Amino acid sequence: MKATGIVRRIDDLGRVVIPKEIRKTLRIREGDPLEIFTDKDGEVILKKYSPIGELSEFALQYAETLAKTSGYVACITDTDNVIAVSGASKREFLEKSVSHELEKIMQDKTTWVTHNAHEKRIPLFTNEAADKYCAQVVYPIVSEGDTIGSVVLMSTDASAQMGDAEIKLVQSAAGFLGRQMEQ
Repeated sequence: MKATGIVRRIDDLGRVVIPKEIRKTLRIREGDPLEIFTDKDGEVILKKYSPIGELSEFALQYAETLAKTSGYVACITDTDNVIAVSGASKREFLEKSVSHELEKIMQDKTTWVTHNAHEKRIPLFTNEAADKYCAQVVYPIVSEGDTIGSVVLMSTDASAQMGDAEIKLVQSAAGFLGRQMEQ
């Protein structure tokens, strides 16, 4: 654990304010769920809760199926990080923070499609060049009205073309994963 040097008191209702700097760094927003852990030494640990993270093994299997079916790199993210990838180096993707552009697509519950290398592309991860991928499809995963992540198909091949089939494939995957969280 890393010490921040910040000390806060508990108020009469048992609340503690998490400083703005820490919330910003960890991308914790109002309404975000936090998981509470304790250890035998009396430490209380708060961790941002990722509902789709509970399905990480299932998400990995789904990403593998998407990659095999489409021939493209498939990623599944929660609202902050990549939780599953197939079709590319896991080390290159797993646990990477999503870019602000991808975060906005998820917040707005919109679909992003870059059909080919001639269209505008977005960086998918923090500190990544936007032109690394020539074609992209991003679809948010929505569960009970809340965005909990995204499904992404992408290609580094300059001749790749994302079309209706890829969009429907990603849309189906996101819908399926969202419904799994509702059960």
